[in-house]
Amino acid sequence: MSDTILLAHGSGGKMAHRLIEEVILSDLSNRVLARMDDSAVLDLSGRTAFTTDSYVVSPIFFPGGDIGKLAVCGTTNDLAMSGADPLYLSLSFIIEEGFPISDLKRILSSIRNTAREAGVQIVTGDTKVVNRGNVDKLYINTAGIGKIPSGANISGANIAPGDKVILSGSIGDHGIAIMSKREGLHFSTELESDCAPLSGLVADMIATGARIHALRDPTRGGLATTLNELSDQSGVKIMIEEEKIPVRDEVLGACEMLGFDPLYVANEGKLVAFVAPEDAESVIAAMRKNKYGAQATIIGQVEQTENPCVVMKTVLGASRLIDMLVGDLLPRIC
Repeated sequence: MSDTILLAHGSGGKMAHRLIEEVILSDLSNRVLARMDDSAVLDLSGRTAFTTDSYVVSPIFFPGGDIGKLAVCGTTNDLAMSGADPLYLSLSFIIEEGFPISDLKRILSSIRNTAREAGVQIVTGDTKVVNRGNVDKLYINTAGIGKIPSGANISGANIAPGDKVILSGSIGDHGIAIMSKREGLHFSTELESDCAPLSGLVADMIATGARIHALRDPTRGGLATTLNELSDQSGVKIMIEEEKIPVRDEVLGACEMLGFDPLYVANEGKLVAFVAPEDAESVIAAMRKNKYGAQATIIGQVEQTENPCVVMKTVLGASRLIDMLVGDLLPRIC
């Protein structure tokens, strides 16, 4: 086995089979995947959630994670935001010729560990190799399937006036961790990505029996863009309070230096929930028992309006209209 990826590893011949069997399957094999058929045969019943995503983050290794961990978290989190319990993932690699096999093994180990934590199985996949320079190291494409529990009806279209807006923790950690790695920024304490699988946290929230109307993970475009998407989807006004939104000092400092607003910086391990007001405290109590929701707090509420919008009460007492992100604040963030 070569120390680096060769074009022959994508040929479909002996070298491709060796790469799959000796490198990829050694980390990811399970009963379904080990069959090595052209498609996975799955047992499904009831309402099912299905999603797909692609990951092109740069750099592929960053404080707190790597492209493999990001791919599993991002896909399972998308399923969880519909209330689904993630069950199965597909995993496809597009690899640049010359990519180190040792780095691929490191990423596969991360995928295996994150999938175990998320309780999801990798059941099918694909590997392609392209000429040097035609892709930047490694891209990953995924698809995910999850089962929605009976009675769950979670959608951005369900947000209602009076709902409390709950944020699971500090914002901006992922985007600034990526940027600090790219630009060589250093802080008094190491800033890591918040990349994490949230399906367990969502399951804890659903188990309370609370009326959870909507869930969303504020990734690209940050919290501000996510809230605007939800405001448009439900036709409501979302009021948030600046002083209640947790932001780490390192993130604030980096944003001030770079000219960023933390509201627009990407997250990969946080969620925002819209919950009936009578149920908000029970949801927060459940979230705070989970390590990924320890900082959970109410940051605002929903109001009736004829003009959907997001408005933030600033620490100075003024009201500021929060618009959707224009352009690309941090390209290749996920």
